[in-house]
Amino acid sequence: MSVPPTPLPLSAALANTYCADDSAAVPCPLQLNDVLSLGQHRTWKRICVSWSMYIPGASRGNVNSEDNWLMGTFCFLNIRAKRGDRVLDLCCGSGDLAFLLSQKVGLDGEVVGVDFSGQQLQTAASRQDQRWKACYKNIKWIEGDALDLPFTDHYFDAVTVGYGLRNVVDKPKAMQEILRVLKPGSRASVLDFNKSSSFFTASLQSWAIDNVVVPLASSYGLTEEYKYLKSSISQYLTGEELEKLATEAGFSSAKHYELGGGLMGNLVATR
Repeated sequence: MSVPPTPLPLSAALANTYCADDSAAVPCPLQLNDVLSLGQHRTWKRICVSWSMYIPGASRGNVNSEDNWLMGTFCFLNIRAKRGDRVLDLCCGSGDLAFLLSQKVGLDGEVVGVDFSGQQLQTAASRQDQRWKACYKNIKWIEGDALDLPFTDHYFDAVTVGYGLRNVVDKPKAMQEILRVLKPGSRASVLDFNKSSSFFTASLQSWAIDNVVVPLASSYGLTEEYKYLKSSISQYLTGEELEKLATEAGFSSAKHYELGGGLMGNLVATR
């Protein structure tokens, strides 16, 4: 059955999770991600959101030459969400993709952020409360399980997953649930670290985690939170395996694209 999305209450205890000198009230881990990626994580997230959406003038869900142009330039001129769409950000964490989706679908649309962690959702709700754009009021936060989504079939016009599928134990079941809640012809866009089949890229990624990522994270007191990345990436799926995962779940087509020199990857799957 469908559960009506309702916003979580704002927790005053989260006031100290923000950096005092940041006028936009950005959580400290996001500042760390800015440093680690030289700000590129924001571009990758925008790409993930854009690739989940309808392309005017093209059949819905098809990955065509327009997408290939987008991949090469990282521009978003010809890809737009339809106003009024209902979209899901699964494994939403503190809400980065949900806020981007909100700007795409507008006040007439609806964004639902689902995460297994109530603490992450409280952080997302706190960030939402401190943002001024009217469209952000269209976001609802739900504590839920990616393997048992509380929505009816064909409920959403698009689904995004940012850095979440890698941590789901039963990935086939998660993909089946994403497929189930998507409307026919709609897309799922899944952004995460790329498990590269290139020895050079994989070695560079491993070196960067050990010598750059973890040491910098330690200065934020987040050693353990980032130390696990290396093992989780090694246990993740390659781009080809992700494409197979999606098609075996029932998606009509799936394509995985490497971003950031192969360090990141984005799966685009069409129902």
